[in-house]
Amino acid sequence: MPFAFEDYVLDQQRRELTLRGQTVTLGPQVFDLLLQLVSNGDRVVSKDELLQAVWSGRIVSESTVASHINAVRKAIGDSGEQQRLLRTVARKGYRFVGVIREVPGPERPDDQPPLPLQPAPQASLALPDKPSITVLPFQNLSGDPGQDYFADGIVEDIIVALSRIRWLFVIARNSSFTFKDRRVDVSDVGRELGVRYVLEGSVRKAGNRVRITGQLIDASQGTHIWAERFEGALDNLFDLQDQIAESVVGAIAPQLERAEIERAKRKPTDSLCAYDYYLRGTAKLHHGTREAVAEALALFYQAIEMDAEFASAYGMAAWCHFWRKLNGWMADRAEEIAEGARLARLAVELGRDDAVALTRGGHALGHLTGDLDGAIALLDRARLLNPNLAPAWYLGGILRALRGETETAIANLEHATRLSPLDPEMFRMQVGMALAHFFAGRDACAIGWAEKALGNLPSLLAAMALLAASLALGGRQAEASQAMARLRQLDPQLRASRLREWLPIHRDEDLARFVQGLRLAGLPD
Repeated sequence: MPFAFEDYVLDQQRRELTLRGQTVTLGPQVFDLLLQLVSNGDRVVSKDELLQAVWSGRIVSESTVASHINAVRKAIGDSGEQQRLLRTVARKGYRFVGVIREVPGPERPDDQPPLPLQPAPQASLALPDKPSITVLPFQNLSGDPGQDYFADGIVEDIIVALSRIRWLFVIARNSSFTFKDRRVDVSDVGRELGVRYVLEGSVRKAGNRVRITGQLIDASQGTHIWAERFEGALDNLFDLQDQIAESVVGAIAPQLERAEIERAKRKPTDSLCAYDYYLRGTAKLHHGTREAVAEALALFYQAIEMDAEFASAYGMAAWCHFWRKLNGWMADRAEEIAEGARLARLAVELGRDDAVALTRGGHALGHLTGDLDGAIALLDRARLLNPNLAPAWYLGGILRALRGETETAIANLEHATRLSPLDPEMFRMQVGMALAHFFAGRDACAIGWAEKALGNLPSLLAAMALLAASLALGGRQAEASQAMARLRQLDPQLRASRLREWLPIHRDEDLARFVQGLRLAGLPD
């Protein structure tokens, strides 16, 4: 039953707050927080209760709770000074003190007996506000019931790995395993569990080898999004189990993101929420061009405006500023660097347990402030939170290349490629490989990787600079001069003497090598 107070109506079923019939835009967590306070209006609600109800018991900072409370007050026309409707009770919690009225349903005459109760048909669960998935138990096709534990172990590992993805709602193992040994229709599974996506698969053992197949289905439409096959030797079952789980999650996470981006693109602009703006911005960012990044930045700012605690949106916005700096697109360099650093710091402050926020915000901080050690530490934490997040591996690899840890950087970048072999940002992995090989003194390898990156994004300034320097140091002067001409067209302001202002190169010998190559290719001082 909806709650009414003053001129507001809070409808739990429709997840909607209205003011005199007009919808008030709220982020999902702000809505949950308001609902929790209003539905317990007869008492003080402690912070622990709010953490459990709104953040599922996850530890969040005091500033996060406070900013959400402020967002609730703003939505209902209150403030921290007035506390007309929402009162802070020192060291206890919060209490909603407005007069609450329950909105009545259709009236029934008092003398009319109630209708006898009829068994109601089972209703479909409402889809969560974020992408949702269940992983069904994999079928054991080996003819050996003893292999059930292996198949079940893979599914459990996949569920745990998917649960680390902050933007994804994952059904717990105990619920998904109720479908074990049952022939089911994925559309029914989606309705019964209230999820959009279903991952199903099978395990087949032959000799000393095992084959795992998996397919990802949009249960709401019955369409296949992704299918893949994985094979391995049974020499060490647990290692193989881990490898397969990692491969499956690394493969389907980008597919889920793409499916969600396409869904957001189909929505009318007047019905977009913060997450939709974020998805649209992410899609633009993947293109990497000047125009696309400008559009992405505006979309991320819109997401932040709708949800002031959206840590990943802050991180992505900061990352847009970094990308503009890297490619020489900044109109006011000092102002944009300061703004990018501000956004990045907010991302890592608000997103201490958000792998995406730590990855993008941390990487941007490394470039915009020059603090490579601090940035690497943030990306290492992101990888602990979500070991299957490809950007955490390739952006961490790039930072390590700039730090001079070239072999570790190459290993990180190779791992990212294995996690996401069809990644829309593959050009970033390729330019990272070019950078690491260049600092390792392998000019031929650097040339190959730089050319691959430019094949995917011809306007990539860093790849063009690495190509020109590598060609010059390799004695291929004519080709180096051609690359330099293209580099000067991309950024006429780039100078060899100011290279460290452009890239935070840690080791003096790496900087000297890059400067030498660019000067040989024809870059002025």
